[in-house]
Amino acid sequence: MGILRNGHTDATSVQKGHVPLDVEGYPLAPPGLELEQVHIYVRHGERSPVGVRMAGPPANMPEHWMFCNTARQFRAAVASTPEGQDVPFPAVQMNPAAEELSARRVVERRDGTAVVGECLLGELTDVGRESTYRFGNSLRKLYVDRLGFLPDIVKSNDEIYLRSTNMPRTIESLQQIVHGLYPTTKHAEDFVPQLRIRNGRDENLFGNTLACKRLEILGVGFARAAAAAWNTTLEPLDKKLSKYIGGNPIRLDGQPRASGILDTVRAAEAHGVPVPPEFKEEGVIDLIEKAVVTEWFADRTEEVRRLGMGPLLSDLARKMQAKAQRGDADPTKILIHSTHDTCLAGLSSTLEIFDEKWPAFTAAVTFELFKRRQPTVQASSPWQNVLSLLGRSQNPTEHYVRVRYQNENKALPACAEEGKHLPGSPEFCTLAAFRERVKELTPDDWEAECSYKPVNKQKEREEAQAAAALVIPKP
Repeated sequence: MGILRNGHTDATSVQKGHVPLDVEGYPLAPPGLELEQVHIYVRHGERSPVGVRMAGPPANMPEHWMFCNTARQFRAAVASTPEGQDVPFPAVQMNPAAEELSARRVVERRDGTAVVGECLLGELTDVGRESTYRFGNSLRKLYVDRLGFLPDIVKSNDEIYLRSTNMPRTIESLQQIVHGLYPTTKHAEDFVPQLRIRNGRDENLFGNTLACKRLEILGVGFARAAAAAWNTTLEPLDKKLSKYIGGNPIRLDGQPRASGILDTVRAAEAHGVPVPPEFKEEGVIDLIEKAVVTEWFADRTEEVRRLGMGPLLSDLARKMQAKAQRGDADPTKILIHSTHDTCLAGLSSTLEIFDEKWPAFTAAVTFELFKRRQPTVQASSPWQNVLSLLGRSQNPTEHYVRVRYQNENKALPACAEEGKHLPGSPEFCTLAAFRERVKELTPDDWEAECSYKPVNKQKEREEAQAAAALVIPKP
C-alpha cells in the first residue's frame, strides 16, 4: 500500500479508508424498471492531512508528506501576440495558436527550501489521483460496459454534468474521475469536458455556514454540546495517547482537536505511513471516531437539515422531476459532483440512512432515477379512445428513486409506508414520495431563514448548545 519507490502506486493493494465502487456486486433493478438518470456525490480521493499534527517524538508523524509527484508539471495557456502586431487580449485567449507555458509546482518550506514531490496541506496525493481515476473507470465498467446505460463515446456536455466545489483536491479528483469514465480516446471530436464550479455564496455541496450565519450558530451549539457530552468518555484514552500530542488530553475541543487526530491517522493509514501502536488497539480509534462523528453530524434537527442539505436536495429533486417529465428530451444521463465528507454525511444523515462512520475517501452517495411504464390498457369505451387521441395515455409512467451509499442500497424511512415505494422493494422510493420529503426539507426563503443579526452572540450560542444537548446522542 502507498507509493512505490519508482513513483507509482501499488495497484494491487487495498487502501484503508478507501471504498472502491463495486461493479460486480451492483444489484440490478427488478424487471420492468429502466434506469433514466444517475446523480453521484463522491468524496475526493486520498489527501494529505489538513494540518501538521503529532510530527514530533514520540509519534514522529510526517511533517512533510512526500506523496505528490504526479501532475506537478502542467501547462497553462498564456496571452501572446506575434511580434509587431497589436491584438486585443480576449482575441489572444481564443486563438487556437495561443502559446502554452510549461511549469512545475513545488512546495516552498518556511526556510525557503523546496523539494519536488512534497504535498501541500490537504492536497490530493498520487494515491488519491489513482483511486479517483479508478472510481471513474469503475463508473465506465458499470454504466457503459455492464448496463449499456451511457454511450461508449461522449459527444456533448449536455450528456454529462460535472461539478466540483472550489477546492483543488475536489477539482483534481473530478478530472481524474472524468478521465477514468471517458478517456480522451472516448471523446467525440472537439469535445472538452465542462467542469462547473459555483461561487462561495452559491455553494450547496456542503452546509454553507459562510453564507448561512444561522447554520453557523447552530453548528457551534452542537459542537459545544457534543464536547460536553463526550469529553469525559474520551478521558480513558489520555494515558495512552496524550504523550503523542504534547501531554494534552484527547478532547473534541482539545489541542489538537480529536477531529484533527482522526484526520491525521486516517490520512496516514491511507498512505502506508506508520501510526503509533496505541491507535491500532481495539476500540481506540473507534471511540475517537464516534465522538467526532457526533460533534460533526449529530445535528439532526429539521432546521439544520433544511438549512444545510435542503438546497442541494431541492436541486436534485428538481432535476429528477425535469427528467421524468421530459424523458429523452432531457439528454443528461449522469451528474457527477466532486465534494467532501461533510456532504456525504450530511446527505445520508438528512435522509436518515447514515451509518455513523466517517465517510471514506472516494465514498459516494448515488441517486438513481428509474421509470416503469404500466402495461398498455386496451380502450374499453369511446371516451378512452378520445383520451388516447388527445395524448392522455392509459399506461402512465411511474418513476422511482433508489439511493445507494458505500455500495449498499438504502431504504429511506420517508418512503417506508405502503404506496410510497415499489411493492416488495422498499429501496425503490416513488419519485412523488421522495419529492414530498425533499419539499419538507426545502426552505421557502433560504436567505431569510439564514439571516442573522447578532444581538448577543455568546448568549445565542449558549441557547443553541442547550437546544442541541436535548437531542444529541449520548455516549
